Amino acid sequence: MGVETDRVAAMRRFAIDVLGLRIRDHDSEDFVELVTEDGSRLELFGPGAGAPEQFSANPVVAGFLVDDIHAARRELEATPDVKLIGDVGSIPSGYCWQHFRAPDGRVYELVMDPLAD
Repeated sequence: MGVETDRVAAMRRFAIDVLGLRIRDHDSEDFVELVTEDGSRLELFGPGAGAPEQFSANPVVAGFLVDDIHAARRELEATPDVKLIGDVGSIPSGYCWQHFRAPDGRVYELVMDPLAD
């Protein structure tokens, strides 16, 4: 789940101290990636994170874990009333994402994580 917030530091402390999450890979003033014991992610995006389009319709973006992001992307591409936003993004660990606007007008994402169980 990705959350847009102008209080990244406060949310980071809350997630760690109260919810028991831990920092996974990224931790900066404008972006932090946290993880639960079962591997679920919470990503906090501050104003300088550069992610305006994905939060344009909603401040919380739910991600759906898939085994093959390219196959899932093709399926979305063929689905009426779904609009892909940009291309598949990735980081060196193999973690990938694809944002899309669903029929309800909100933005969601597909995620593929090679480290997920």
